Amino acid sequence: MKGAWPWSRELRRGNRSEPGVKSWEERRNTRSAVLEKQRNDGSPDEVTMKQDSDAVNVPACFISSHEGFLGSIKNFIRDFVVTEIDLNGQQVNKAAATQTPGGASSYNNNEPTAEFKQNNQSSVSFDTDVPADCEVDFAPPSPGNFDLGVILGQSVSDELEQFVLTLKDEKPTRQELSLGSFTDKHHRANVHRAVRHRFPFLMTVTIQPEIRVREDPDYRELSQLVTEDEAEDFFRFIDAKVRGSSYTFGPDDNKEHRTAVHHFLSRRFGKLVETKSFSDQGSTAISVRLRERGRPKKRSAEERKEEEVYTAFTLCKENLETLEAISYMAAALGVLPSDFTYAGIKDKRAITYQSMVVRKVSPQRLKEKTGEFEKRGMRLSQIRSVSEPLRLGRLQGNHFDLVVRDLRPHGASDTHASGADRQACLAVLVKEAVENVKVRGFVNYYGPQRFGSGQSVQSDRVGLALLKEDMVSALHLFFTPEEGDDPQSHAKRHFLQTDNAKESLALMPLSKARERLMLRALNRYGTGADGCAQAWLSLPHSMRVFYPHAYCSRVWNEAVAHRLATLGHSARRGDLVWMQEGNNKPEDTAETSSAQIHVVTDQEEQGGVYTLGQVLLPMPGNTVKYPENAMGTWYQERLARDGLEDCRFRVGSLKLNLPGCYRPLLALPHNLSYQLQRAACREGGGGAVSGERKQDSPTLTLNFDLDSSCYATICLREIMKCDP
Repeated sequence: MKGAWPWSRELRRGNRSEPGVKSWEERRNTRSAVLEKQRNDGSPDEVTMKQDSDAVNVPACFISSHEGFLGSIKNFIRDFVVTEIDLNGQQVNKAAATQTPGGASSYNNNEPTAEFKQNNQSSVSFDTDVPADCEVDFAPPSPGNFDLGVILGQSVSDELEQFVLTLKDEKPTRQELSLGSFTDKHHRANVHRAVRHRFPFLMTVTIQPEIRVREDPDYRELSQLVTEDEAEDFFRFIDAKVRGSSYTFGPDDNKEHRTAVHHFLSRRFGKLVETKSFSDQGSTAISVRLRERGRPKKRSAEERKEEEVYTAFTLCKENLETLEAISYMAAALGVLPSDFTYAGIKDKRAITYQSMVVRKVSPQRLKEKTGEFEKRGMRLSQIRSVSEPLRLGRLQGNHFDLVVRDLRPHGASDTHASGADRQACLAVLVKEAVENVKVRGFVNYYGPQRFGSGQSVQSDRVGLALLKEDMVSALHLFFTPEEGDDPQSHAKRHFLQTDNAKESLALMPLSKARERLMLRALNRYGTGADGCAQAWLSLPHSMRVFYPHAYCSRVWNEAVAHRLATLGHSARRGDLVWMQEGNNKPEDTAETSSAQIHVVTDQEEQGGVYTLGQVLLPMPGNTVKYPENAMGTWYQERLARDGLEDCRFRVGSLKLNLPGCYRPLLALPHNLSYQLQRAACREGGGGAVSGERKQDSPTLTLNFDLDSSCYATICLREIMKCDP
């Protein structure tokens, strides 16, 4: 049938024979929010829309027309259990991953993700240091060693001289000059050295094999604090990187001015140099010395071996964010949070099982810490050596074991109906809802946890500011406090009111790893634009990229709601679908290139070749194609509304690249089973449930698998027809 998704067997209300159902229905009040059914060209498929002004995170759009019911989840931590499913289809808490002869777990695939590839194939690199192919220490060369006329050719050298003249006495500019292409890496290294020695105020930019030059904004800023000769000499000193060398600025008895110079050098070169004021014959000057770790030193074989150690384990955590758990383990083990890799982030208010790999920690050392971790709600198991880290997205999906408590029908409950009547009615509602979703699936929204449900400022707003490269606004949004005076909100409020990162850091709870990392950076680099950028850079890449991804997820959620409301429930001309044999969805949508995407034609729409379940919508990014129908225009207008019409979805200063991906419009739960039972007397705690219902309110147990990046709360919402 054209465009049709198979329906489950309809449970017609007129044919229900369960005792008491009819009388219950006759007395039941009509729901205040009536479900509006939209049909498309006479097709039996339906899209049900419910508009709700309070549905901020996820549009209230459903794919099935069953009644649904009310209930509550996460009354207890054990009511929501999430278990990662590895690439072999095994739940990570039940069996260790299959070991290969080399010691690597089978889920450690050597093929990197699309985003990893993109990040490591960036066409532009800013060579503010000596090129990587010239790691040998060298003495500061004399100007005579660098003849630009010989290295570049006289015509290009003359052109460079003319370019430099245009930069003098002008405002900061992004103007560039190409010096040509240089295929030999040693030749490129000589060009980098020669240009920067002759013109320290220039930055060399490599777009291999081409070299371009532009003004160095750091030089312009420093030259406003010190003399031009000092600025040039300092940049030559930085460029040479002679181990053990130092540079001293001229005498400066103005303390405020020296402080400004110290702050600039710390902010821009803090990882490379250290500064100190000293007095000599009644005058004070600033001395700059290269840090010992400014240049990479040769590591011993033992040190290299230690850094190549990878230990895999299964982490079970309770009521902890994934990143919070990692921060605690990193501190206890003396490594960085970035030394931990994982396939996906799991819920906080849940019991979760997931695979992780930590670098530079042996299995024995990790085992010694397990007792300490257990005190913080973390249990480690299946600890073993592997040969490489995990990659984000390297999982098949997640298994969920959920309990929904306090079940009741939508609308006002009938206090006159017998308990048996209510039980029978709910049994029918639950069966219809679960069977419908089992067969038809649900709208594949990103869940509210993607945006920080309940927060004053949600993550997508922070991500939008980052995509606009407005680091200060993004940071202020990040530090917007919640209502109330809990320690975290108090620390955030103090920072926004005082701009004092050091005092705010002392107030921030130790468990808030992201906030503390950023406050440390702000204390070191200042709270200006550059300091804010350094604060964002202090976060591991997986934390930084979360916020722009949240924005793109918001756009995707809005796109799917608009698509269903305007184009209906069948595949239409211009829609995107997978180009594949057998129409089976690939294992990982993020790793599928645009070449595998097919645009539905008029003939395919008329012939019903594709169904709604095969339609994809793109997550905004720089490698995706957009639908060739009204949805393509919608994406353009939506991004333009946020000022991103020319966005390249790259934030170079934060080393962020968003290639985008394709996400199926619908998702389907696998291996779904359920059990409805009358609740026994409840244990204390959790859930606002009246005393009358405690004894006899039914509970629903659900068990199912979802593909990676699909949300159990969204599946539950389709089943229940409300936000659980």
